[in-house]
Amino acid sequence: QVQLVESGGGLVQAGGSLRLSCEASGSFFSINAMNWYRQAPGKQRELVASITRGDATNYADSVKGRFTISRDNAKNMTYLQMNSLKPEDTAVYYCYAIIRRTIATVTFAYWGQGTQVTVSS
Repeated sequence: QVQLVESGGGLVQAGGSLRLSCEASGSFFSINAMNWYRQAPGKQRELVASITRGDATNYADSVKGRFTISRDNAKNMTYLQMNSLKPEDTAVYYCYAIIRRTIATVTFAYWGQGTQVTVSS
């Protein structure tokens, strides 16, 4: 069973920083893209940042220059460093990964359970 587990959320004042972590566990062959999404109350889930296995990155315009996504393939982990946080960054942040279970199977998408980030003004 493949699982994604996030950690690192919490309450921070505007202008502060948080670092989210996501670890993929279980039995699998490889991890392709790893993304971070967020969902604020009453809003749709949105893509925040993505990173390929080759470390190509992409960011939502709203977080460019403030957030940095990275990954450690040896540890099956991805990270989201969030700086200069704003109240509008308040949301549940979800880890998402495209994972190949075995060399002979197709890839599947997996979601973490989410971690709350609250930024006070």
